[in-house]
Amino acid sequence: MKNFNPRTILWMVFASSIFLLWSNYQQRNMSAQQAVAQQSAAQNQVAANSNGASSNTTTNSTNASSNSPISNSLNFTGVPVVLENDVLKLNINTQGGVVQFAMLKQFFNSHNKSLNTVLFNSKNANPDVISPNEMYVSRSGLTDVGLDHTTMFTADAPMAVMQDGQNSVSLTLSAQNNGITLKKTYTLHRGSYLMDVSYEVQNNSAQAIRPDVYMEIVRDGAQNGDSKFYTTYTGPVVYNATDKFKKVSFIDIAKNKPGFTEKSDIGWVGMLQHYFVSAWVVPETRERTFYTRTLQAASAPEQGIYSVGERLSLGDIAPAGKANFNAQLYVGPQDQDKLAAIAPGLDLSVDYGWLTIIAKPVHWFLNFLHSFIPNWGWAIVALTVIMKLAFFPLTAASYKSMAKMRQLAPKVKILQEQYADDKMKLNQETMALYRAEKVNPAGGCLPMLIQMPVFIALFYVLQAAVEMRGAPWVGWIQDLSLPDPYYILPVLMCLTMVFQTWLNPKPADPMQEKMMWIMPFMFAFTFFFFPSGLVLYWVVSNIFSIAQQWVVTKKYGR
Repeated sequence: MKNFNPRTILWMVFASSIFLLWSNYQQRNMSAQQAVAQQSAAQNQVAANSNGASSNTTTNSTNASSNSPISNSLNFTGVPVVLENDVLKLNINTQGGVVQFAMLKQFFNSHNKSLNTVLFNSKNANPDVISPNEMYVSRSGLTDVGLDHTTMFTADAPMAVMQDGQNSVSLTLSAQNNGITLKKTYTLHRGSYLMDVSYEVQNNSAQAIRPDVYMEIVRDGAQNGDSKFYTTYTGPVVYNATDKFKKVSFIDIAKNKPGFTEKSDIGWVGMLQHYFVSAWVVPETRERTFYTRTLQAASAPEQGIYSVGERLSLGDIAPAGKANFNAQLYVGPQDQDKLAAIAPGLDLSVDYGWLTIIAKPVHWFLNFLHSFIPNWGWAIVALTVIMKLAFFPLTAASYKSMAKMRQLAPKVKILQEQYADDKMKLNQETMALYRAEKVNPAGGCLPMLIQMPVFIALFYVLQAAVEMRGAPWVGWIQDLSLPDPYYILPVLMCLTMVFQTWLNPKPADPMQEKMMWIMPFMFAFTFFFFPSGLVLYWVVSNIFSIAQQWVVTKKYGR
């Protein structure tokens, strides 16, 4: 690792950021070939729908086995009725019992803090709210018996709002077709974003029936997020016994490439966006079929409408017989502890990517610190300092190696002048010098490489944690999930990085030296648009690293 400067690690991190930004750019701006492919898929979708089939291969196999395709209808002609507890307000349409509006009363809208966050929404469902989605709803029903999300139901009340002293509130919708009655009861509990949904099927017809119950979430492909500079995953997920947590992007659905196992006896389906999730959960162990569908095709994914769902058989219901089925619909924040208690794997909706195994303990420890330090900003400071102290032996070894390299810099420069025309001889003599002085040129970077995954995991934790949303730190920082409004933290980060560059050994390569001085300004520009909680972490980390590096450098000499 000749001429390798530990600051190169930061360059690697920056290159990774550029790669992520490029991936996001491609996700938002498909190439012409992708657009053509999408348009072709759209044409195939129209042709398939005219034959009564779904555009998705998963759904095709499902429909083939049941001969009961689920309607693609996106119209809501019924009357919305209100179901509301202390944290959640829902509008449930009497057509099919579609949950067409969901407002989180304890979370503000990122674009207008005087309004609440809205997840479920349909065009013109509520003109007084701000939502990027023209279609984001949840619906369910029965196949084969004419009681689906297009059926007109009757509500037992125009609204059901939780009152003081109540621990739960319920609303029941009922419909009948050819002697078969379906009652759907929606129940909200105090302080909970999890709604119980119970189905009661009464067969008063003259013959046995065998319906499936289906539950799906329908959403347009609009990408959500609090930052325009970076994006987190927005789209469907499927969790089952085989694939565990599986993202299924809108692009994959449009291309008929869902890529997940259809059959499982456990699991759930959901829809993710930054900080929030909606999910259908069936608590009991019971065979089910997962599916995704394109409901409205378009040449670009963000313009289409898609669904992810699961369906389960209710078995044979004899004449005069009855069947009951219970499910749960979660609509709320990505609170890992609460999600983990609802269903296996639901806490994975907080997306840490490949560093989940490290990020989850880091998030737990951050919450532990917050139980003693009520301010999330100071909890971040404490966590950063504790982690830097934990890695102090590795960091000290790195800085010690760098200090020794700095001592040898004049001798290395003499060798470079002496063997300027013989690179091989220069390398040999340089390595001989290192061996004689007992210096490992890789000693400065290896300790940093070991601890880098932990600090990147912390980066992801601070980016994804819903606890940061709306959390103040001090003075001008009133929301750790939003960029610094006055760019003070990014400027401090830039200055601390410049100072670190000055403390580091001077690279032998002039081009590398220039890059080391340019990087702080490139990083600062990038972090101008990142959540202030993330920048706070980097500033504190840099300041602590400078203190460590200064002590070690003074000990071993300039």
